[in-house]
Amino acid sequence: MTVLSVTTVGALLATIQGSALLIVLPEMMASMNMSFMTMLWVLLIYLMVTTIMVPVLGRVSDMFGRKKIYVLGFAVFTLGSMLCGISGFGMNGWYLVGFRIIQALGGSMLLANSMAMITDAFRKGKLGFGLGVNGVAASAGFVIGPVIGGILAPFGWEWVFFVNVPIGIFGTVWAAHRLREPKWEVKEHKFDWIGTAAFLVGLTGVLTAFTYMSFGDPNMMTVVYITSIIGVIGLASFIFVELRSEHPMMDLRLFRERNYAVGNFTNLLNGLCIGAATFLLIFYFQGPCGMDALTAGIMLIPSGLPMMIVGPLSGRWSDKYGPKLLTSAGLALTTVALAGLAFVDVGTPLWMVSVLMVIMGVGGGMFMSPNASSVMAAVPPGRRGIASGARIMLRNTGTMFSLAIAFPLVLSGLNPEDMMRIFLGKGAELVSPEAISALVDGLHEAFIIFAIISAVSVAVALLKPGRKTA
Repeated sequence: MTVLSVTTVGALLATIQGSALLIVLPEMMASMNMSFMTMLWVLLIYLMVTTIMVPVLGRVSDMFGRKKIYVLGFAVFTLGSMLCGISGFGMNGWYLVGFRIIQALGGSMLLANSMAMITDAFRKGKLGFGLGVNGVAASAGFVIGPVIGGILAPFGWEWVFFVNVPIGIFGTVWAAHRLREPKWEVKEHKFDWIGTAAFLVGLTGVLTAFTYMSFGDPNMMTVVYITSIIGVIGLASFIFVELRSEHPMMDLRLFRERNYAVGNFTNLLNGLCIGAATFLLIFYFQGPCGMDALTAGIMLIPSGLPMMIVGPLSGRWSDKYGPKLLTSAGLALTTVALAGLAFVDVGTPLWMVSVLMVIMGVGGGMFMSPNASSVMAAVPPGRRGIASGARIMLRNTGTMFSLAIAFPLVLSGLNPEDMMRIFLGKGAELVSPEAISALVDGLHEAFIIFAIISAVSVAVALLKPGRKTA
């Protein structure tokens, strides 16, 4: 339970930050005279850096110790948060982007170790419960983040970052005092520098290409082509090197275990669908429904609250009955919810949208804990940092890819001014009915595409063995 208390603080810190930041975007843009592109990078750079760095830091933690990296993660995240807040006093938006990179490096250290430490600490038959409770903390942060953002907004957007500092200091001290290193720590300190370099170059190139593709700016297509080529070459080189390395940064041989492979692939597809649904719902609430950013954030609670309730329950059930049925049922509920959301429009009652969001939240809660449990139980202790990092990397990659699919569909019928009004939750009433109609059509197409992808994930989940684990 000591490990769980530490990881719970880390999960709360990271998720509160993300959802609270969405609420203060209009004030942040105005006070820093920030362009729309810069503002998007403030949001996306954190996700991009954590996606790229988590598997690398997972390998580092396997080598040098989870406690060391986790405590350092708290400290770096706290420093990054303080710098992000300070950037509001006379600096431009790109300073904030740079400080968000520091914050993301700290977050990567936390994310790379949380599931691995829980897996180390909880005995067989209790792992699902431990991961479920940790998932509750993440869901709670997502739910209360908009409320905290709304409370802090009158004092200045900088306080969304400053509020992390005392929590981060407490987390650093608490983790340093309470955590213990597992006895099995790897003593071989050989690091795969070539494979790591190829991975960093490859994934950075691919994610940058998809990020600019999601903006839908034809003037940026040259950047998309160049970074795509660099990314593909880098990832191909990474696979070539890793399969021949004695000490790989990310052990691709783990994917030979069906539980591990199926669990990670369904996690990727679910991240693709859930990540897209969150952004699409924000556009729906702030566009056709005309809500401001705070109200739209609060309207996301029906999807986050069921995860808090169902997560620990599904973890217990997976410990008792195995993960296959729960993960498949959770993905099926997500598919049903996405298919239903494909038919919402301007006149759809909000209670009906909320019901669909509850179904999606229940599905997410049923899926997450058993999926994490099956993936982490399928690898030996000395590879749990790698496994945890790879799982988070794949889920975040799915989220970033979802933006590249969703944004062009949703925003194709909007001019830049209308897009900014809707995205920031201010002035949606000034958008023409024709533009709103085009936005709704784009939402329908996007939800249909992601419902199909989610249905594929159900079929993949059924390939998983029953209760057998490695």
